[in-house]
Amino acid sequence: MTNNKTVLVTGGAGGIGSAICRKFAEAGYAVIITYNGNLEKAEKLCNSLVGEGHSVFHAPVNDAKRLSELSSFIESEYGKLDVLVNNAGITTPVAHDDLDGLSDEWIDRIFEINVRGTFAMIRACKALLLKSKDALVVNISSVAAISGVGSNVAYCASKAAIDSITRSLARALAPNIRVVSVSPGWVLGEYTKNIDPQYLKMQIDKTPLGRLAIAEDVANTVFVLTTHLTFTTGSIIPVDGGRLL
Repeated sequence: MTNNKTVLVTGGAGGIGSAICRKFAEAGYAVIITYNGNLEKAEKLCNSLVGEGHSVFHAPVNDAKRLSELSSFIESEYGKLDVLVNNAGITTPVAHDDLDGLSDEWIDRIFEINVRGTFAMIRACKALLLKSKDALVVNISSVAAISGVGSNVAYCASKAAIDSITRSLARALAPNIRVVSVSPGWVLGEYTKNIDPQYLKMQIDKTPLGRLAIAEDVANTVFVLTTHLTFTTGSIIPVDGGRLL
């Protein structure tokens, strides 16, 4: 069990986010869950976590005022931050050849949340992370950053930008803060419930390990960065069952 360790998971009440929160809570971390629109869901998750010291905070990643207030809250309640997991993100399905279907508004929104939001959260938490003896930032990316295959063109580009942020800040914030991208492929959950089962079967058939990821696969990868992969920074770690092969 870990004593007096803290983790902040943005968008923590989603499928991947909630698995990450549970993993860290089971290891003794105090978990801070941020949310944008669904307080009830975030509080339900928080109340279900083992251990104590967990909290919920409304902090949209594109709201600089709320991020500043979040930083002050963590400083007051916890004193430091050991792990920041940038999990919050948005997308919408648009065929890649439908250039008119991907509106300027959606492009701006995707980059505002996925890219600017990731950077803004790291910036807001930097001073808190520097108070940790082994600070870690994990950016949840996607293999779409490399494959160019994803829900829309802007989403793929936003994940590539996140990986670039990971590399830049891993260098800039070393040696005090490590920065790593965890890059899932298809992850079974709420999003895949709306996908044609035959299409999902095609994805499984193209995956060397013969299945799609579950949220716990991603959570385990994030957590192992705090326990065993402690000499890793600036890396992009795929969780895709070899799909890119």
